[in-house]
Amino acid sequence: MLRAGDARAGPRRRLLLRVTAMTERVYNVLFLCTGNSARSILAEAILQREGAGRFRAFSAGSFPKGEVHPVSLDVLRSLNHKVEGLRSKSWDEFSGPDAPPLDFVFTVCDNAAGEVCPVWPGQPMTAHWGIPDPAAVTGSDAEVHAAFFDAYRMLRNRIALFTALPLASIDRMSLQAKLSAIGTAGAADGD
Repeated sequence: MLRAGDARAGPRRRLLLRVTAMTERVYNVLFLCTGNSARSILAEAILQREGAGRFRAFSAGSFPKGEVHPVSLDVLRSLNHKVEGLRSKSWDEFSGPDAPPLDFVFTVCDNAAGEVCPVWPGQPMTAHWGIPDPAAVTGSDAEVHAAFFDAYRMLRNRIALFTALPLASIDRMSLQAKLSAIGTAGAADGD
């Protein structure tokens, strides 16, 4: 892939690449869950990697647990995700004047979807992408890990649909409909 400073690109191509790089927007996305220890952490890590520099991913909780669920970290490491910097934190970090302006806020658990959320800087678009809580699963280590891998798969599928949207060229109302539809993607087939 050619980049703006690549000597193989001619002068016009270098200029086009430089202008494209300057005009590509990076979208800030916040994933919310009550405890911010499992689903929202998984989503943050997935989008951070899959977003390929087009997105900055964050996660938070209304009542954060204070630590990331260890199985979340196991699953992410096993799938070669970076886990440094992942932490359980309050959504208050994203509602103050120093918070990054948010473009999208997605709730990934039913409790967070029903709570009164803070006012987010940037007037983000919101949608509910609820999935079952893997941290609530009891049983053997294999059963618990399977629940976390299922949650990862569901989130990765939804995030893939999201990152494929033509965000720069779609009107706000159509985009909102598509974001909401992503939250129900696969619901009929046990996703």
